[in-house]
Amino acid sequence: MAEKKVVFVAFAIEDVAQRNLLKGQSLHTDSPFEYIDMSVKEAYTEEWKTKVRTRIKRSDGVIALISKDSLTSSGQKWEIACAEEEGVPVLAMWAYSTDRTAVAGLSPKAWSWTTIAEFIDGL
Repeated sequence: MAEKKVVFVAFAIEDVAQRNLLKGQSLHTDSPFEYIDMSVKEAYTEEWKTKVRTRIKRSDGVIALISKDSLTSSGQKWEIACAEEEGVPVLAMWAYSTDRTAVAGLSPKAWSWTTIAEFIDGL
């Protein structure tokens, strides 16, 4: 089996159910990735940003779950920008089959386990 990759997931808090689906997949024993959960419900403080940056730098890649709520999620926007600053690859993936929100600078793909596996295999 291939070495597990560490993946950070950036998402709008409104999309927590979709994040949970992805998290559930990572718990399978044959999953090729580990999951880092940095979701927060409090304000994005400098301490939070420091912790998140450290975890993103430690990650092999970032999966950004994109939805209409991504447009107003300052935390998710910051996480994606941080990954780009740190040179960590980002896979933007639509969180829902019925929501094809466009986010500047990203080219989201349809959610599929094949897409996720190909991203992780390429890390």
